[in-house]
Amino acid sequence: MAEHPFTLEDLETLRQWDTPTICNALEFVVPARRGHGFTVRPMVAADRKLPPICGLARTGTIRAAAPSGRPKEVDRKIRLGWYEYVERASLPTIVVLQDLDDTPGVGAFWGEVHSAVHKALGAQGGVTNGSIRDLDMLAPNFQLIAGVVNPSHAFVHMVAYGQEVTVHGMHVQHEDVIHADHHGAVVIPHDAVRKIPAAIELGARKEKVILDLCKDPDFSAAKLAEALSQADEIH
Repeated sequence: MAEHPFTLEDLETLRQWDTPTICNALEFVVPARRGHGFTVRPMVAADRKLPPICGLARTGTIRAAAPSGRPKEVDRKIRLGWYEYVERASLPTIVVLQDLDDTPGVGAFWGEVHSAVHKALGAQGGVTNGSIRDLDMLAPNFQLIAGVVNPSHAFVHMVAYGQEVTVHGMHVQHEDVIHADHHGAVVIPHDAVRKIPAAIELGARKEKVILDLCKDPDFSAAKLAEALSQADEIH
């Protein structure tokens, strides 16, 4: 297994914050990524009450609008290869599936069975521009962030896996660190993982100056300008 500049504990630590907070921290840690590396379209969470997920990306592509056109044994071989690929991980994973159909979401890869299978393979959840179903029967504590909800799996099949994929504007490669919740998902560069907590603390101190002022009955634009200057001086 590949070695990483972070541990399981580091990834678990990041689950205590929502994905917008992670994005805020990345603006301090990796300012060049401020405008990319995250989903940019509305997404549906299977369960908004579940905590954020954070793990190593397992990437794949799917289609569902029409049969694969391959022999059944080839489809089965690719599917089994996918399961083995997801299983080969030293840390918890997040499955990132790009639906390649012209209208993504015609058929759902994710439902009762696949959520159970992938949880057993070590995944915390999945992110897809495609669809999900069986919302009341998904594996417990397995979060799915998707483009749409759909009742059928149609002709859903794996196309390939292990390559770069794009989900709602977020480009993801194998082994990228993914953080996701009901807001969407973001890629965290490996060398930024351990810098995130300190950046979040810094951002919170800067925001506190503004938020405290907003509670002041004597709030004014002039006082806000002063508070913004004070926040700029916090390092």
